Amino acid sequence: MISEELFHFNPWWEKEYKPDLIKREKFLAIMRQKIKRKTIVLLTGLRRVGKTSLMKLLISELQYEINPKNIFYVSLDSVIIEKFKLFELIREFRKINEIKRDEKIFLFFDEVAYRENIHIELKNLYDSENVVIFASSSSSSILRDKKGLLTGRSSVIEVTPLDFKEFLLFKNLKFQKSEFYLVEKYFEKYLQLGGIPEYVLTEDIEYLDNLIDSIIYKDIAYYRGVKDVELLKTFFRLLMERSGKNLSISKISKVLNKSSETIKRFFDYFLETYLIFAIERCGKLNERIRSPKKVYASDIGIRNSITGLKDHGSIFENIVFFEIRDHKPCYVFQSGIEIDFKYKDTIIEVKYNSEMNEKQKVLFDSIKAKNKILIKSFEDYCKFINLI
Repeated sequence: MISEELFHFNPWWEKEYKPDLIKREKFLAIMRQKIKRKTIVLLTGLRRVGKTSLMKLLISELQYEINPKNIFYVSLDSVIIEKFKLFELIREFRKINEIKRDEKIFLFFDEVAYRENIHIELKNLYDSENVVIFASSSSSSILRDKKGLLTGRSSVIEVTPLDFKEFLLFKNLKFQKSEFYLVEKYFEKYLQLGGIPEYVLTEDIEYLDNLIDSIIYKDIAYYRGVKDVELLKTFFRLLMERSGKNLSISKISKVLNKSSETIKRFFDYFLETYLIFAIERCGKLNERIRSPKKVYASDIGIRNSITGLKDHGSIFENIVFFEIRDHKPCYVFQSGIEIDFKYKDTIIEVKYNSEMNEKQKVLFDSIKAKNKILIKSFEDYCKFINLI
């Protein structure tokens, strides 16, 4: 039975593999570089954001560079597969394809996050094999390697929902410079749908609803032992409604009539499963700790499915956040006045078809920064992402 299952997961062992998938070059380019040496690459990110597709796209390229029988893929949440240890799967893989111990193999493990002792299993494979390993996880818990077992052996690629340029690619939307006015219409669609690849392609709202339920019921409630699922869902709705705004754990705990410890724990679960992101206030350590965090939805489509398509200002700010998140921005707050983002030598204020008030202008002008950016229109946004 295990042999049949492995053949099912690895069709390139028997014939040319041509997956009908759209390439996301910004991630594939990084992954191609990783296969050149012995390593473990952890692909993390929101469930159904495209981690599996990226692995299969890389496999489809790799099959022409090496013997495809040296490529192994398996999903660890398979009912049949989950019974076996990784070394047992690899032993069967070597047996099926008659691979010698010194031959280099390329291993792709999907959904490893909730597998017990996964860090030990990956380390043992790395130490004992001539190997390149890719492992995907829909939870950042995979990064909590308390014993440092993967230190020096692994790197992380966080896969994010589609940005606007990728959205245009997935929608097969091309335009001439003289037709740029059409792009704003596509942008309005992006503000509505967000960037979950399958949802962008199908626009099936049930798909998005099922995704949210899968994360809340399986990734959080089941794996974390949360019994009050209705509280989880209510809190998540509040988080989506406060996207782009400050969030006080103590205030939310009073609203929901639950302890701050419970609300903080739930908040961390949503962060861990990539349903939300949060940024701190700029400043000294005590200011960062004591001040509320600003919360952002990980995907606009998910946010809109919960709250409806409203508050375009918050949606627009959320979209800009996606573009700068890798810079680890913070927000500026002084004397009751806020500037949206600051990182390195850059400050950014986002306005949706509106202007800064006088107090904001004074604060904006007073902050020492090489780059001061005001994004208040679609055209400003396109310039910011180098689309025009």
